[in-house]
Amino acid sequence: QVQLVESGGGLVQAGGSLRLSCAASGIIFSSNTMAWYRQAPGKQRELVAGITSGGTTYYADSVKGRFTISRDNAKNTVYVQMNSLKSEDTAVYFCNAKGRTTGREYWGQGTQVTVAS
Repeated sequence: QVQLVESGGGLVQAGGSLRLSCAASGIIFSSNTMAWYRQAPGKQRELVAGITSGGTTYYADSVKGRFTISRDNAKNTVYVQMNSLKSEDTAVYFCNAKGRTTGREYWGQGTQVTVAS
């Protein structure tokens, strides 16, 4: 059974920082592209950042220079360090895993991030 469990969300003041974690089980973690998405109320889910099995990273333009995604294959965990947070970063953040060869995708349950201005 595949599980992606996010943690680290919460309430933070604008300009502050948070680090989200996503612990994966039931998948060959090192063979998956891992990504963070977010969904704000009334908006579509959007990609925030991703990291391939080879370590290549990519980011939405809105978070470049502020967010950093990383992975620890030994711990089956992906992180996103979020700095200089803005009110528009308020959303539910979801962890996503996509198999490099299978293309199969899995989602976590989401963690709320609220940035107070």
